[in-house]
Amino acid sequence: MRTVDLIIKKRDGLELTTEEIQFFVQGFTDETIADYQASAWAMAVLLNGMSDREVTDLTLAMANSGEVLDLSKVVDIALDKHSTGGVGDKTTLVVEPIVSACGLRVGKMSGRGLGFSGGTLDKMESIPGYRTNLTKAEFLAQLKDLGLVLTGQTGKLAPADGKMYALRDVTGTVDSLALIASSIMSKKIAAGAQRMVLDVKVGVGAFMKTLPEAKKLASIMVSIGRLAKRKVVCLLSDMNQPLGYAVGNALEVKEAIETLHGGGPQDFREHCLDVASHLLVLGKAAGTLAAARKKAEATLQDGSALERFRKLVAAQGGDVSYVDDPGKLPVAPIIKEVTAPKSGYIKWIDAQIVGETSVEMGAGRATKEDTIDPAVGIVVLHKVGDRVKKGEPLFVLHANSQKSLKAAETRVLAAHKWSAKKVKRLRHSYGVVDK
Repeated sequence: MRTVDLIIKKRDGLELTTEEIQFFVQGFTDETIADYQASAWAMAVLLNGMSDREVTDLTLAMANSGEVLDLSKVVDIALDKHSTGGVGDKTTLVVEPIVSACGLRVGKMSGRGLGFSGGTLDKMESIPGYRTNLTKAEFLAQLKDLGLVLTGQTGKLAPADGKMYALRDVTGTVDSLALIASSIMSKKIAAGAQRMVLDVKVGVGAFMKTLPEAKKLASIMVSIGRLAKRKVVCLLSDMNQPLGYAVGNALEVKEAIETLHGGGPQDFREHCLDVASHLLVLGKAAGTLAAARKKAEATLQDGSALERFRKLVAAQGGDVSYVDDPGKLPVAPIIKEVTAPKSGYIKWIDAQIVGETSVEMGAGRATKEDTIDPAVGIVVLHKVGDRVKKGEPLFVLHANSQKSLKAAETRVLAAHKWSAKKVKRLRHSYGVVDK
């Protein structure tokens, strides 16, 4: 079998066999296939696409390129959730404790932020001592004993995906839906997931800018799940404005803790309950979404979800006093409240601009080598459709320098668009794809 023949076959829009895909992934992983050949192959996939069977074969080949976790001895049903990335998306910090408080075991391997979407691990590391580098043995032991884990992904899981992701980033093939879907699903399958809720973000602050794109990606991932004998439910949720109010690591942890206390921003709380409800149904802890919703809400009202979060933090070495008193979390040296320059209705809050601004302030990474400042960020105080009076607080900046503060103020003001007439609020959800 020759790599060039596989490139030509894909270039001409033909289907690769299972064996050909396995040959390619193995060769790319062990470096017997050169990067320039893999680049040509990826471009052919971008231009001509892949069938559902091809994408599933690619996903399984990448999942099997390294270590695959077997969770069957620890859990009856291995649950997982994944978000395609969003501004202010700290959903995992609330959803995992809710699901755990409802009696299900849930272990998640998350990533770090790169670009304008924040990373779950970066947020949790705002809590001093919290470990995000658990070994496989530690992961399995904690999942068995506590029933709740939130750590980083080991490099031994799906190494082919890591190589392909880096290659796509520098060859103009990031936009391939087949490669996006196989990247997400290979990591989930390698981590042992049997049933999963995938939160596909839609809008300017998401990778999928339009609803048709998001629906297509969701359909591909559901198909992969079906062919790979996994159950997948995709939620399509809005990312045209930040989720919740807080954008920035320690700020988002505070907001998550507030939500676990039964408060928090209404849109964020609703989204967490939505994701948790679907997980509870998949995990057979509830027969219907309505019943699942009641169970999830109860964990926020009685404090059991908050207690599960405390135990998670303690189990992974974090200082629980920071959960009990979020005021101890890192605080920026400069905090400025910016007021509305005019009266009117907010018709747009550009999530991408807000996210990019938070990165420039130090809350995220432009490159993998960048250091994160956990204290900085932005708290957006309103939502699209809100009526705001001139001089009323519009957003709050948490900065580490006057230069950063000034630049952020200009950008976030520009991210707000105004209307003299009443504006319709943005939809939170655009539906569910599960078939």
